[in-house]
Amino acid sequence: AASIKDCGKGRIWLDPNEANEISMANSRFNIRKLIKDGLIIRKAVKMHSRSRVRKNLDAKRKGRHTGIGKRKGTREARMPTKVLWMRRQRVLRRLLRKYRQQKKIDKHIYHYFYRHSK
Repeated sequence: AASIKDCGKGRIWLDPNEANEISMANSRFNIRKLIKDGLIIRKAVKMHSRSRVRKNLDAKRKGRHTGIGKRKGTREARMPTKVLWMRRQRVLRRLLRKYRQQKKIDKHIYHYFYRHSK
């Protein structure tokens, strides 16, 4: 029946009340007849739910399950200081450019702060 229904043996359901009739079937033709009558059925595929994963991810977004025991990489590997530094520099330089453009600071002060932001 599994080869006819094109699935594994575990997915085949045989009607326990009609065991005698099923055991009499000795050809693929007879098996097909039993399938048509509904004595042999291919069971549905079991569900593989992601609901637990989603729930866990929601909790992670809130900051749960991220304690010291859950961390594999070093602090540097998880969030490099270089990246943090680059972000900070870009923010400061952007601010300085904005101030220079708005004439809040002149080019000399701009240059001084640009050098000192490092």
